[in-house]
Amino acid sequence: MIEHPAYGEPVVTVISLNLERDGGENTTDGDLPQQWVDAHELLASRRPDVVLRQEATYSHLEDERRLKAASELLKMKGYLSPNNAGRNPTALFIRPSTFLTSERMKYNAMFWRTPPTIVSARLSEAPGTELLLMSWHAAFNSPKGRERETDEITAFVDRMAKRGGFIGGGDCNEYPIPHGETVPPIDWSTVTDRAHMHHRTTIAADGSRVGCTYLDRALLTCGLHDAARYAAYELEQASALEATAGYGRPDQGGPRRIDRVYSDGRITRAVLAVNVLNTSGFSDHHGVEVVYSRRGLVEALCRKHEPLPPIQDVLEPA
Repeated sequence: MIEHPAYGEPVVTVISLNLERDGGENTTDGDLPQQWVDAHELLASRRPDVVLRQEATYSHLEDERRLKAASELLKMKGYLSPNNAGRNPTALFIRPSTFLTSERMKYNAMFWRTPPTIVSARLSEAPGTELLLMSWHAAFNSPKGRERETDEITAFVDRMAKRGGFIGGGDCNEYPIPHGETVPPIDWSTVTDRAHMHHRTTIAADGSRVGCTYLDRALLTCGLHDAARYAAYELEQASALEATAGYGRPDQGGPRRIDRVYSDGRITRAVLAVNVLNTSGFSDHHGVEVVYSRRGLVEALCRKHEPLPPIQDVLEPA
């Protein structure tokens, strides 16, 4: 194992990235688009152990040409979700030198507009314990649809409570609970994109519009932790809470932190840093990089310490 120069110990790095429309269509010569190349060169330079990708729009075409090209460039094993109604598959990449084994998890894709990619992996130092990895892209157009999809995520969280560990994330298409956030909630009276307002809000008893937070609240209730919150408040890394999308969209409420990575209460103890990666040159979403202590991750999978308690103070509405 190689000691990371920035952290002074071996690490396991997870990056979530929604690459806008998979970097775009191929060039007129049939080459991969430059935005796709730039995105994967950035990913490769960070040497992640897990990549959670969203909007793998074209990756199922041409005998999965882009999935295979990404796997080769990243030196990782790639998995692709079914191409459902959203027509924007998710993907997940695993570094074989980090994980002893990895295999796709089967599930019923009918409940998802954009099915997640779910992989069961085993870290080489903890071969007896399963680590479930999940790349999701929640429905953009339906609060009720996201609630249904979120409840499916919680089924996998429940499954792993006694079997091993859980790390999942992606484009949540809704907001974190406002408590402790540095990006203020949207003033919906200023939003002019009416369809977006419908997609991202529910109506309170007084008739006002309230930004959707069901996914965040549900996962926190189930004992997961948002890695960025942990980094900001336990490790004093305020930049972890920076917005990841919505730049240049004042009509939709402006920059928002809708791309997030969650892990169970034991694994979250191993977080060393959360970095928001500026990808404005090739995507409308910034990447989210979570750096885990490898030693801490092994200890978490081997149940050598108690999990962090649920975040009780944000579970009830103000």
